[in-house]
Amino acid sequence: MAFQQALSGLNTSSKAIDATSHNIANSSTVGYKAGVVHFADVYAASLTGNGASQIGIGANLVAIQQQFTQGNITTTNNPLDIAINGGGFFRMDHNGAISYTRNGQFHLDKSGYVINDQGLVLTGYAMQNGALTQTVVPLQISASYLTPQATGSNVNSPFNGVRVNLNLDSRQTVPTSPWVDGGAPGDTNSFTPDPTTYNFATGTTIFDSLGNPHNLMFYFRKTINGSEWEVFATLDGTTNQNIVPGGGPIGTLTFDALGQISGGNPMPVTLDILNTMISQGQPNGNGALATQTFPIDFTGTTQFGSANSVNRIEQDGYTAGSLVGVSVADDGIIQARYSNGQTYAMGQVVLVDFTNPNGLRSIGNNQWIETSDSGAPMVGAPNTSGRGVLASYSVEESNVDLTAELVNLITNQRNYQANAQSIKTQDSIMQTLVNLR
Repeated sequence: MAFQQALSGLNTSSKAIDATSHNIANSSTVGYKAGVVHFADVYAASLTGNGASQIGIGANLVAIQQQFTQGNITTTNNPLDIAINGGGFFRMDHNGAISYTRNGQFHLDKSGYVINDQGLVLTGYAMQNGALTQTVVPLQISASYLTPQATGSNVNSPFNGVRVNLNLDSRQTVPTSPWVDGGAPGDTNSFTPDPTTYNFATGTTIFDSLGNPHNLMFYFRKTINGSEWEVFATLDGTTNQNIVPGGGPIGTLTFDALGQISGGNPMPVTLDILNTMISQGQPNGNGALATQTFPIDFTGTTQFGSANSVNRIEQDGYTAGSLVGVSVADDGIIQARYSNGQTYAMGQVVLVDFTNPNGLRSIGNNQWIETSDSGAPMVGAPNTSGRGVLASYSVEESNVDLTAELVNLITNQRNYQANAQSIKTQDSIMQTLVNLR
């Protein structure tokens, strides 16, 4: 019987060495999870049921359990290198065949799909009409131009048109020069910018329906009322005949005794894009919408006894943009960056969890597939229901403890030698019996 016991010991020690060697070989494999060999003793069945004098007949390999503990996070230079910090697996698609991995070394193929080194496509939640859906699809980064948005038409902006926040100096006096072509206030002629006709000026760039930039300037003139400021505007340096209402101020801001804005806000304006561009030698306005209407929001503007200053000026339009880069947030949102300074969400990486990850079957190339033992895949966004968070420009290293594995290798080698010694001892006993006279 000792031969059988020793042979089973040699077999299990050999399997342990194999598993340890496999761990050592993958100590630098991104996303690899170390395997631990589980053994069990073996006893012959007893018909009498009396186990007091049973002698085991060896050992047997029960399972090789992978340890799904966290590996170290290492930074890289690739924005599509993604590490999972916590639980979960990436969901990969290969022509409808689904597999799972912890290796987040991704890049783009020629069609813009996010793939790994084996050509499997990373999947996630799709974007539709600017909002995330719960539909899981292969993730693709579009290389198309980002469509321009005219100022005042961007439905995804938190505000509409132009926002201006400034302080108008209450100590300023009414300009001595008239504001129109030598005429008097109330004249129907066009406002012509002249430093002697206004107290303060500022401006911003706005965009028409084709993404063409235009310089919109605001001029503020204090009135004899003292608490009122007339606001004039020009487009691309032209007189304000190209802004409706034309000729005079586009509106009047009123302030209370505490310097807070109390009237005249917001100011709707309509820009004559067509005639402005024609005056610049652009035939037919180059096809952009002829007019453009949006509000000027002066919320937060004050009249205090301090210097004229601009605290904030912004608008919601932008020109067309080409793709210049991508990034992945910790919640899995893939953001595309464009040359016009805009960002756009292309989708969201999903993570998949299992009730029993050790029930997954490894198919190589850092991939696992679902089995009946693993339980059904539970798909969700990162950082939800126990799933980990994502780290862009990073990969998760193998969780192999190389020092421990080398010690295990030595131990398993000694176990193998000891089992071989059992065979040698049994052989010596058999030889003694054969030599009996």
